[in-house]
Amino acid sequence: MSDKDNKGSMTVAEAGRKGGETVRNERGREFYETIGRKGGATVKAERGRSFYEEIGRKGGETVKAERGAKFYEEIGKKGGDRVKATRGPNFYEEIGRKGGQKVKKLIEEGKRAARAAMAASEGGGAPQEGTPATPAAPAAPSGETAGPGQNE
Repeated sequence: MSDKDNKGSMTVAEAGRKGGETVRNERGREFYETIGRKGGATVKAERGRSFYEEIGRKGGETVKAERGAKFYEEIGKKGGDRVKATRGPNFYEEIGRKGGQKVKKLIEEGKRAARAAMAASEGGGAPQEGTPATPAAPAAPSGETAGPGQNE
C-alpha cells in the first residue's frame, strides 16, 4: 500500500479516543460517571463482591511486581499527609479511639460466646469454678465495684 492509500486513516485506538472526546464534549463527564456506576452495579449483581476483591488483589500484585513495595509506602504516606492536612492530627486520635473501643467490644463478645459454648458442651450442668452461672453482664462503670459474676 502506498502512503496515498493510508491518508486519512487512523488506528482503532485513535478512533476510540476521538469518539470518547466527542461524547465527553456533548454529554459531559457526569455521563461517564453515571454509566460507570450502572455498569459496576450490574457486574456486582452478576459476579458478586468477591469478583472485585479478586481483581483488586491481582491488580495490587501486578503493581507491586512492577513498582515494588516501596511504591505503596510512598502513596500511603502521601494519602496520610493529605488526610492530616484536611482533617487535622486529632482525626487520627479519634479513629484510633473508636477502633480500640470496637476491638474491646469484640473481645468481650468473644469471651461471652466461648463461655456459653463451654456451658452448652457441659450439658447445662453446674458452672465450673470461676465461671459465672449466667452469661457475663457488662462490666461495672468506673468507680463502682463489680458484683458476683462481673469480675471478668
